[in-house]
Order: sequence, then structure tokens, then C-alpha cells
Amino acid sequence: MSRPAVQCVILGGGEGRRLFPLTKTRCKPAVPVGGKYRLVDVALSNCIHSGYNRIYLLTQYHTRSLHRHIRDTYHFDSFAGGFVEVLSAELVCGRSPAWYEGTADAVRKNLDYLQLKEDDLVLILAGDHLYRMDFAPMVAAHLRSGAEVTVSAKLVPAHRICQFGAIEVDENLRIVRFVEKPDNPEEVHRLQVHPDIAHRFGLPPSPSTPNCLASMGNYIFRFGALRSALAGTDNDFGKNVLPGLVAQQIPVGAYLFDGYWEDLGTIRSFFDANIALTDILPPFDFFDAERPIFTTPRYLPASKVNGCSMEQVVMADGCLIDRAILRRCMVGTCAVIRQGSLLENVLMMGNDFFEKRHGPDGTIPCGIGRNCHIRNAIVDKNVRIGDRVRISPEGKPNGYTNGECVVVDAIACVPNGATLPNDFIF
Repeated sequence: MSRPAVQCVILGGGEGRRLFPLTKTRCKPAVPVGGKYRLVDVALSNCIHSGYNRIYLLTQYHTRSLHRHIRDTYHFDSFAGGFVEVLSAELVCGRSPAWYEGTADAVRKNLDYLQLKEDDLVLILAGDHLYRMDFAPMVAAHLRSGAEVTVSAKLVPAHRICQFGAIEVDENLRIVRFVEKPDNPEEVHRLQVHPDIAHRFGLPPSPSTPNCLASMGNYIFRFGALRSALAGTDNDFGKNVLPGLVAQQIPVGAYLFDGYWEDLGTIRSFFDANIALTDILPPFDFFDAERPIFTTPRYLPASKVNGCSMEQVVMADGCLIDRAILRRCMVGTCAVIRQGSLLENVLMMGNDFFEKRHGPDGTIPCGIGRNCHIRNAIVDKNVRIGDRVRISPEGKPNGYTNGECVVVDAIACVPNGATLPNDFIF
């Protein structure tokens, strides 16, 4: 009996309001992460390492930089039969509206591109999570279980389950209840994981640290089941489709994942995950020779550091750093930090290009100027910061703005392409 074909669908996400201003000029999967990567590289690399190289990427908002990144990065030879194809929302005669109205609606409007048989499989993935996962064992578990749908699940502390889709399973890991972002304390208590399930993760049951099972946003559908599930008008997998399938007693299984996984859908989670990469033993490690995360080959020169003091710094290629002090910083490609500046807990995304000593028409050049102090901040790409600038969210409420800067989740954010003059204070 031949094994079913597997095709992957990566969801490009909505407007990305919780990641604003990082999504002001780009969609969520195109947001830089880890110094030199884009968020979408994580999902794509996981697919490729799992042996699944027929991949569709569904996009809608601010797609230009993402399309360029995919074009420059993911090429398959004609013998491998693989591809990464971008499917943007489009106006089709007889179909209205054109925009994707949710995760399920995005897949529904692109079902015709999936040339699959009824028993082939569709692996649907979120495009804004940080994790390393081999999907082949999940596919094998799905086939063994006989389920129509399998949802990857991760143990999370009960107080965080309000951020995710919550799963209740029976002793056979069959999902008996699916609740999207529960916030009622009594309901959260009922969703706490049974000690037997916790034991499968190697975690002793503890009343002081109750856990729940969260959906990771990764689903395997038998193609026939997917087509049936999307025949109606339900627009979202977590809110509508999966709870509906469970209520109809259609077999929906859970696949338990015990590795690192983080949803980077908010400024706080995105910032914390990036800064954590600077730890001596980070929870997620890009230094994996067997399963590297792929990205665009840029052919940049090595970074140059002159007389600096650095502690827990991750630095990408092409940087120029002159007599500065950096503590717990993630520094992206082609970043420039000038003499006397101090950066603490800073995610600096760098630049898309090299620039001479001064910007155009004598304006402030790209990078961070002399004698600047920046703490607890995200400095987006292609930012021009003058001399003696001070940036910190301390003492400022969420939503506080000054010029182009804004405080989000107690993080000072300097948006893409911003210019801050000499002596600017935020």
C-alpha cells in the first residue's frame, strides 16, 4: 500500500496588530528573528528537514519583503520536485470577498491548488512560531491513529492557556474538547492536564504548577476531511473548525510535542525569545549543524569590532561596532554602532545595505550614533539614530509615543526606517 502524499500549507497570518510596529511595513512571517533570519524560515526549514518540500505559503498583508525573501532563498532543482509557492489573496471572478477572513478561509480559497487524493495529507502550519520539529513522526502517529485530523500540542502553564487554543484529551490522546483562548478560571481548571498525560512529558504532576495542553497551530488533515470541514462558512480553525469537528465526534487526535516552542505573536514574546538567544545555554539553539535554519545567503563580510566591551551578544555578519558597550544584545546584519554607545537588552535588526559615513545629503547615517544609551528596546531595520540619543521604556506607559518611537509591552520600539535626531530623548 503506497504512503499518502504530504503537502504543506504555511499561514502568513493576519494584520499582525499585536506585533505592531514591527508589522508596519511587513507581514509577520517576514519579521527578522535571531539576527539574520525571518520568522518564516523556521517553518520552512522544519518542513524541508522533515522531507516535505512541496510547500504553499499563504500571504495577504505587506507581502513585498516576504516575496523577495522567498524568491532569493528557496530554490529546488528540477529533479527534487519541490517548491515553495506564494499564494496571495486575489480577486477571483464569482468569489467575494477576495481577502482571507481567517485561517480556515485562507486555506479554503486555495484548495484548488492542492492537487491531492482523498487520503493524501495536508500539513497546515503557523508562520510565526519559533521551534525545531520533525513532522515525520507526527505524520506517522496520525496514520497509526486513524484520525481524520491531528493537532500538535504542547504543555503550557495553566495561567498562559488564555493565549492559545486549549485541548482536552482522553487516555488515547483523542481530543474531546477544544476551546479557543479560554479565560474563565473554572473552565481553565477543568482543562488542566490529567497526571497520566503530564507523565508522558516526564513532568511530575504538581498542584502548585498546573498545566494545560495548548494547540501549537500545526494540523494534519486527511485531504478529504479538510475539504469536508471547509465546505461550510467557518473561517477559523481554532475558533470554528476544530471545535466543530470535535463536537461532531469526528476523530481528532493530539500529537504531544516536548521540545522548545514559542508563539512570537506579541512584542513581549518576540523580544523575550530573541534576547533569550543570547543566554549561555539558550532555550532554542540556532547552532544545530544537523538541522540548520535556512535563510538567504547574503555573502557579507565578517563583522568588525573595535575596542568594545561585550557580554552575551549574538552578532550577525557585516556589522561595524566601534568602542561601544553591549550587554545582552541581538545584533542583526550590517548593523553599525558608533563610539561611546551603551546598549543593554537590545534587539537591533541591522540594515539592508551598507552606507558611507553620512546618509544622503549629509543626513544622519544608518545605525546608532556616538554616545547613545539604549535599554530594553527593539531597533528595527534601516534606522538612523543620531548622537547622544537616550531610549528606554522605563517609567512610560504602554502606548506612549514620542516622534516615531512607541512603548509596547514595556518595550521601547523604534520602527523600520525611523530617523532620530541628535540629543533625542525617549
